[in-house]
Amino acid sequence: MAIGRGEKTATTGPNTAADQPAAPGDDALALLHPWPLEDRPGFLIRRLHQIHVALFAEICAAHKVTPLQYSLLSALCACDSADQTTLAAMVALDRTTTTGALKRLEARGLVQRGKSAEDRRSHRCRLTVAGRALHGAMEADARRAHAQTLAPLGVEDGAALVALLKRVVAAFGDRGEPPTLPAF
Repeated sequence: MAIGRGEKTATTGPNTAADQPAAPGDDALALLHPWPLEDRPGFLIRRLHQIHVALFAEICAAHKVTPLQYSLLSALCACDSADQTTLAAMVALDRTTTTGALKRLEARGLVQRGKSAEDRRSHRCRLTVAGRALHGAMEADARRAHAQTLAPLGVEDGAALVALLKRVVAAFGDRGEPPTLPAF
């Protein structure tokens, strides 16, 4: 049975409007009850991403690879070769960002890009010997960066957070490419 606002519960006493999160569209309630940034999931997820990128940059600095580039190297390690559109989907990025990152990896001799034999509009990508070697050389450091990101939680809570994040991502899995936002 649902408990409405103002009703009493056996364990908590009065159930007031202040105890309830604002319902979507409940503008008056939202104005009465501020919503601090540190209570917003989107803000916290963005901050955690910033923290992870900083840790990754620190721990993996010697390899001169960003987390995004590492994701592309990992994807190519897993599948041997793929077209840029497939790689973009694998690492959950838009095609333009993926193409730019792949061009930078190609310039360093880590990725080989070429026109697809099946579709001349498409570019196939594969790791070079140097790219595969770099991926292997930095694997332990990359894992350490991920472990450091979750270290404040301990092993059990860190695993629980990853499981929860997987559930949220799976629930919105069809929202792959970021939408084009209007210019302001």
